[in-house]
Amino acid sequence: MKHIFRFKQFEIDQTGCAMRINTDGVLLGTMAKHPDPQRILDIGTGTGVIALMLAQRFPKAQVHAVEIDEQASITAGRNFENSVFNRQLSVHHMPIEQYNNSDQFDLIVSNPPFFVNDLKNAEKKKEMARHASDTFFNDLIEKVAALLSPEGCFWVVLPVKQAQDLVEKAKMKGLFLTHLVKLHSDITKPEFRRIVCLEREKSSLAEKDFMIYESEKKYTKAYELLLKDFFLAY
Repeated sequence: MKHIFRFKQFEIDQTGCAMRINTDGVLLGTMAKHPDPQRILDIGTGTGVIALMLAQRFPKAQVHAVEIDEQASITAGRNFENSVFNRQLSVHHMPIEQYNNSDQFDLIVSNPPFFVNDLKNAEKKKEMARHASDTFFNDLIEKVAALLSPEGCFWVVLPVKQAQDLVEKAKMKGLFLTHLVKLHSDITKPEFRRIVCLEREKSSLAEKDFMIYESEKKYTKAYELLLKDFFLAY
């Protein structure tokens, strides 16, 4: 049985993918920005949803996606091929540490695994998708620093503690926090995720809080507005 998620301009087949489409990913796909990206890299593409969202938003950009899980990379490749954006997209099955490209990227995004030294999931695919090794974030920042263009930016979504740790690691590689979005379920809840943007040039921090729900099962207008170009419901 296929697990299809339909967007306004493309479909995502989630068959065989441990990590399904989630709020973290679609918010990153809409919030990540750059004035005029020609080359985009999605690290840990999973189903390919973020890469497809970025291809829709930036029609002049070439979007490269990297995925360590073989089945997920096959599924993402099929989703790319079946979309109207297929000429913009390519997927590479490998760990990001092994990915090499002679050209740098204007926009790099990632919705990475984020549990470090945590209870491992018994199901291997979900473990790979959700759990990071001790060295993962060091390797990630090192690779991003090598692949990011001088005017480029790196957008990533993580739980609060991991985001704070990543920002500190990034400073050591010459990447600095320029945008911070604190995600809340609703106005009564503390932030549970952070979307951060890292760039080579220091600048004043643009910071905001973003509420997903207005009340139980009712999304905020800001959420609906952000996703209106993608979700069929809006």
